[in-house]
Amino acid sequence: MSAQPLKGIRILDLSRVLAGPWCGQQLADLGAEVIKIEHPSRGDDTRAWGPPWLEGSAESAYYLCANRGKKSVAIDMAHPNGQQLIRQLVRECDAVLENFKVGGLKKYGLDYASLKQEKPDLIYCSITGFGQDGPYAHRAGYDFMIQGMGGLMSLTGRPDAEPGGGPVKVGVAFADIFTGMYAANAVLAALFQRERTGLGTHIDLALLDVQVAVLANQSMNYLCAGQMPTRLGNAHPNIVPYQAFATKDGHLILAVGNDAQFRRFSEVAGCAQLADDARFSTNQARVIHRAELIPQLQAIFPGRTTHDWLAALEAVGVPCGPINNLQQVFDDPQVEHRGLRFDLPHATAGQVPMVGNPIRFDGQPLNAATAPPTLGQQTDQVLQQQLGLSPAECLRLRERGLIA
Repeated sequence: MSAQPLKGIRILDLSRVLAGPWCGQQLADLGAEVIKIEHPSRGDDTRAWGPPWLEGSAESAYYLCANRGKKSVAIDMAHPNGQQLIRQLVRECDAVLENFKVGGLKKYGLDYASLKQEKPDLIYCSITGFGQDGPYAHRAGYDFMIQGMGGLMSLTGRPDAEPGGGPVKVGVAFADIFTGMYAANAVLAALFQRERTGLGTHIDLALLDVQVAVLANQSMNYLCAGQMPTRLGNAHPNIVPYQAFATKDGHLILAVGNDAQFRRFSEVAGCAQLADDARFSTNQARVIHRAELIPQLQAIFPGRTTHDWLAALEAVGVPCGPINNLQQVFDDPQVEHRGLRFDLPHATAGQVPMVGNPIRFDGQPLNAATAPPTLGQQTDQVLQQQLGLSPAECLRLRERGLIA
């Protein structure tokens, strides 16, 4: 069994797609009971975002990536009786997650101001594209456009002057996933604050805010130096050499982090004179003289295979690594040893493969023990256990199309 530091905490998850569900899955992995409210007929939008699908089920791989450990309760939020059921569930929960447009839940009486009247210590986490206020607050926000608006795509891709140059998005929903993790952190902080003060809070998280916040050294390079960062392909703006190089049979990532490592690299590569050259002896000098150094290294690497380079550089403690495809990732002995791929029992497919949570407590992985639920899988269970409804009452609600 995984450690469950959040056991006893109950989360009502009104979110869908990725940022909110990613937050909910993180809290579920930490041991919280997460009740996912879904539309009775279509469920979370991502259930239909396929192919690919999990064989033996109606679940898309996309949906499965962000909903482990939750309970699916299918309720028609548009109906007053459905809204009342959700409000009753809110009273039994510690926190609510939602990612509707600003003001979108007010017409249902499920906005923070309404729910706070029923549960004064409620923690309510709103995730939107642009936040609860400001000139863009009313707009919808999606990860791809946020990567562009938030500056990330000005930094990713080959330089404009090179063949194939131009802006490129990150290959996963970077802004969504980071926002989900910030949301999980915020919920944990709010829970801790409530323990001390007894007060709830309304958490306001915006994809654009998060995207700008995680530009890290690139944004500080601009703010401190007033210089506009540019796309460098696989190179690094502040460290040289720190990029991919073509080898005899593929590519290798060289990540030289200090001058001692550069000297050891130069000796292994048969170009020890470079470490003695004033233009290259320090990282500061190498950054300034990048255009003179990199072509020399590019001419050296094709002389050996990737495997030979890895063996030689690892032997002297120079950070380096291959560029793996996903089969190679999950076949990697370190990835296997850390249990980053595991299976959970699934209601219709038998088993579902999962990617493990990277957090460990005292050596134990923090992974929820149940698979992403089928639509409405726990509706009756939750309504009967949490709200005291009888099986007959659940049947009547189902016959009216209010639950599934």
